[in-house]
Amino acid sequence: MDYGARRVGVAVTDPLRLFARPVGTYGPGEALDVLAELAAADVGVIVVGWPVLDDGTEGAAVDRIRPFLGRLKKAAPGAEVVLQDERDSSRRAMAGLVEAGAKRGRRRDKATLDAAAACVILQDWLDEQA
Repeated sequence: MDYGARRVGVAVTDPLRLFARPVGTYGPGEALDVLAELAAADVGVIVVGWPVLDDGTEGAAVDRIRPFLGRLKKAAPGAEVVLQDERDSSRRAMAGLVEAGAKRGRRRDKATLDAAAACVILQDWLDEQA
């Protein structure tokens, strides 16, 4: 997932854990419900984009996500929550949308970009697990 104060992008993987695909973009409260439903459907791991700075240190954005992580762990107690470096995920998501031929209007849609960024974050984690 790609956490934002207004929107949370959510992505899932296939059963073989090869490819990430977007589920959608939700407000933070609604995202907790969606993630709890996914966890109840045997999703064992929830990968959360961790907003570190370019030098790898934690910045102010980390302080905004910590309370959400606590609520997420309560909403999906059976799932392992792992943190994944999300540096450049939005830029790479935009590049992927351009490469896929998405029209300019769709690329400018923040919800589309957040869901695509969630895919980038999840795919990075999947690639590291392989």
